[in-house]
Amino acid sequence: MADRVTVIGWDGSPLTDAARSALSAATLVAGAAHHLALPEVPPGAERIRLGSVALAARRITGHRGTAVVLADGDPGFFGVVRTLRAPEFGLEVEVVPAVSAVAAAFARAGMPWDDAQVVVAHRRTLRRAVNVCRAHTKVAVLTSPGAGPAELGLLMEGVHRTFVVCEELGTDREQVSVVTSDKAADHTWRDPNVVIVIGPAGPVAAGDGGWIAGRAPGVGPRGWTQPADTYGGGLGEGEAPLLRAAQLAHLGPRMGDLVWDIGCGGGAFAADAARAGAAVIAVDRDMQACARTDAAARRYGVQLQIVRGDAPHVLENLPEPDVVRVGGGGAAVVSAVADRRPQRIVTHAATRDAAELVGRDLTEHDYRVECALVQAVALDTRAWTETERSVAFLLTGVLADRRP
Repeated sequence: MADRVTVIGWDGSPLTDAARSALSAATLVAGAAHHLALPEVPPGAERIRLGSVALAARRITGHRGTAVVLADGDPGFFGVVRTLRAPEFGLEVEVVPAVSAVAAAFARAGMPWDDAQVVVAHRRTLRRAVNVCRAHTKVAVLTSPGAGPAELGLLMEGVHRTFVVCEELGTDREQVSVVTSDKAADHTWRDPNVVIVIGPAGPVAAGDGGWIAGRAPGVGPRGWTQPADTYGGGLGEGEAPLLRAAQLAHLGPRMGDLVWDIGCGGGAFAADAARAGAAVIAVDRDMQACARTDAAARRYGVQLQIVRGDAPHVLENLPEPDVVRVGGGGAAVVSAVADRRPQRIVTHAATRDAAELVGRDLTEHDYRVECALVQAVALDTRAWTETERSVAFLLTGVLADRRP
């Protein structure tokens, strides 16, 4: 095993004294081509072109001497330090950090970033990165080949965002460009790059400043669901607060998910799901329902995409969902949704016969089906008399062959 392993971050600035000292003593240096070309790399040191960090870690484990790993930006922030410290390699490392690519990108844009979400986009995670950009107003995306600004823009069809694309930060070829998301695919972008994705301004937390980075939990009211009267009326039978809470509990929308809310009605469920951090597409054929849903999104400061049209036909061109609530349309819509294979589906029915029809269809699509009769009785606590009663069959379909 190497006697000493030092990880040095590089952001284009001159190396610090600590970094120079570690490099001068190195007998093995791993890094990208531009790192290995630095004049401070000892000419007699073994050089490893850094592709797979795991392979480099194995080489370092078997090396007898002093090793240095060079990496762009802060190597402890979505960088090589995590892999090098994995238990299978047993490496203890010293880290000389540099400014992270995300911090540099926001500095070039002249923007604060303590309120930003930060995601990494690879080919396998691109869809989830896009969902975060749909759901939040400020996101930094660390891109990779095949999952860059062009691909982000293409997958955000129907959602307007501003892209601040920072190419090759810290090099002589550094460039910062501002484009709209629908124009990003018209350009050829150089790697590596960071994309800052900006949407409409959301709510601002009270006080002089934040206390937690990323999504501020203190903005907006408490509770998974809000009372019906806070939505200004117009809620349907499937939007009663207790039924909504049960639907949210069964779907579990979260950061990186895309939720379809079909038959969004007054927008109560769509707004609640978006408040949980998920991206939401709300669908309804009624213009007034779409307007109410837009008003609900504005009231709670969340980002929604609202699509007007008749289900199931309007669903054909929507991006793939993770979880779906079917608030209207019955068995035909549930069947069309099941064809798209979301991990979970929830819906409700007014009668047992309707519930059995939907349940059989979900079973035929290989979903495990659960059904519960949900009854809510509202009481006037001044006289403890009944003021409202609602009864519905709550159906949940879970696809066993999809990861949760």
